[in-house]
Amino acid sequence: MFKKPLGNLKTSAPLRNSDRRKLKQHIIQAFSLDPDVGDDLVPDGLLSVKFKTHTNEPGVAYLGPGGDPLWFTLGIGSEDMIPTVYTLWKKPDLLPFLSTPSAVIPVLAGGADLMVPGVVQYPPSLQAGQLVSITERIHHSTRIGPPLAVGHMAVDSDVLSEAAAKGKAVFVLHTWNDHLFDMGHKGNPPDPWEMSSPAANDEQAVEDRYDTNNNVSKDPVVDPLSSHLEQTQLNDPAPTIELTKEDVSSILHGALLQAMKTTLSSSQTSALPMPASTFYSTYILPSRPAQSPSQPLVSTPIDIKHSSHKSLAYFLKSAEKQGLLKLKEIKSELMVFSIATSHATVVAHRPYLSLKDVALRNEKRGQREEEERTRVKELEVTELWKPHLQSLKFFVDAGFDTSARYTYTEIKTLLDKYVTDRQLVNAHDQSYINVGADELLQTTICKSDDLANMEFFKREQLIERLSDKMQSWYKICAEGRDPVLKKGQIKPISVVVKVRQGRKATTLITGFEPFFLEAVTLAEELKTRCASSTSVSPASGKSSGMEVLVQGKQIKEVTEFLASQGVPKRWVHTEGGGKKQTGAGAG
Repeated sequence: MFKKPLGNLKTSAPLRNSDRRKLKQHIIQAFSLDPDVGDDLVPDGLLSVKFKTHTNEPGVAYLGPGGDPLWFTLGIGSEDMIPTVYTLWKKPDLLPFLSTPSAVIPVLAGGADLMVPGVVQYPPSLQAGQLVSITERIHHSTRIGPPLAVGHMAVDSDVLSEAAAKGKAVFVLHTWNDHLFDMGHKGNPPDPWEMSSPAANDEQAVEDRYDTNNNVSKDPVVDPLSSHLEQTQLNDPAPTIELTKEDVSSILHGALLQAMKTTLSSSQTSALPMPASTFYSTYILPSRPAQSPSQPLVSTPIDIKHSSHKSLAYFLKSAEKQGLLKLKEIKSELMVFSIATSHATVVAHRPYLSLKDVALRNEKRGQREEEERTRVKELEVTELWKPHLQSLKFFVDAGFDTSARYTYTEIKTLLDKYVTDRQLVNAHDQSYINVGADELLQTTICKSDDLANMEFFKREQLIERLSDKMQSWYKICAEGRDPVLKKGQIKPISVVVKVRQGRKATTLITGFEPFFLEAVTLAEELKTRCASSTSVSPASGKSSGMEVLVQGKQIKEVTEFLASQGVPKRWVHTEGGGKKQTGAGAG
């Protein structure tokens, strides 16, 4: 449907709030969604844009605030909302799904419909015309690949269970990497998701056409680039596909176009001329369509030897006749001298997920995993309060635990319960509490000389007043250490730049001891990191801790080092390095 650029594309216009609410309600009813999910799938700031497909069919696309197309309609005045893959990635179970081998996905992205032999899993109760998504089949796993296409069923699901069934299974409307998808941020598909229990939803209960317990004994057939493939008898529980020589040639031709469209940009052709064998191994082979590593569905090797071409030279000369590249033989060695990246066939090629893309993705995933392993986990700092002195009577009389240490959220919860049970919420403004109507609460949070004047408090003021009457504690948890629980109020680490003796600046760090940092170690690390002299001395004032001094204005280096040691940013207070930043307080 969107294999060619959208025509007659109008300027996008924001939806009025009333129209967005109507659209959200329509989608919630049509897809049986919870209202909270509706807010996520039909967000504020939605835009609408009118378009026409390459077949001159009118439609409307609804874009999210970031520009990703989330929904679309086809036909004049149609109210049938169709989710895009961007929306399906947010909620993969929005539509019943059919799964297909990974080798089929590039074919669908090229504009083909899903054929019946290409269906592996499907729900048992689908009807012709029903909206469905198409995912990649992950063999021997309860996980399902992310939705990569959406369309209407061409037949009932009963047809899919027939062993000799042929023809179209799904009329594909939109796929990952088509021109509608390209209107968005063009991100890679998310990771596979875990399929929910079949008992929870009949549409999630799937049948496998190629399960060895089923009657269907033939493997799924893909139709790459409109060629027909041979079906073979199932000799292994894992379905396999045997390609013809013409199929392999078509895939290699697509790999050449893929390389020219993606890797061999005009800025990278400086490496030419290049031996044909190097061109083949460096650019064409890595640009072949990727398959799921857990699902070896294509049994035929995709290389020149298994194609209809007699040799690499014949394959490249065929491409030369099409005007895609120029060859020259030098000293009996065939060389690729130039490529035509602006050729119409290259421009029209729709990129797919290639072996190179998968390798790069795995490399990045490995780098992320290594970073996660080496990254210091952030300290968990929790402020606590315990009933004490004046607040103790309140907790006793109110029936709350007097030995517990409460977080700020827990204090808020028990106060909400207290004022609700005693109907102390102000009838005219629910953000205010009638403190004067409850003697226990009033005497707990008010000073004796304020009792007559303090009748009403806001909820937040009430929480702050009560926590002020309680004893401060804190708990710090670090990976590989026992949790530390101490009495007293924890304060952020202070990092202050001071100018002494004219223009000579120094950076002073204090209050770091609660965060598992020692003065001598801190000074040594900062000496290396800041390439400056450091010193350690007792902190001035009433503090019993130590002070680390670093020569120069070193706030950036110090805060980066503290972050590398797991100290949360909100627990670092900086001053004197430009903008003043204050650490966390209660809450």
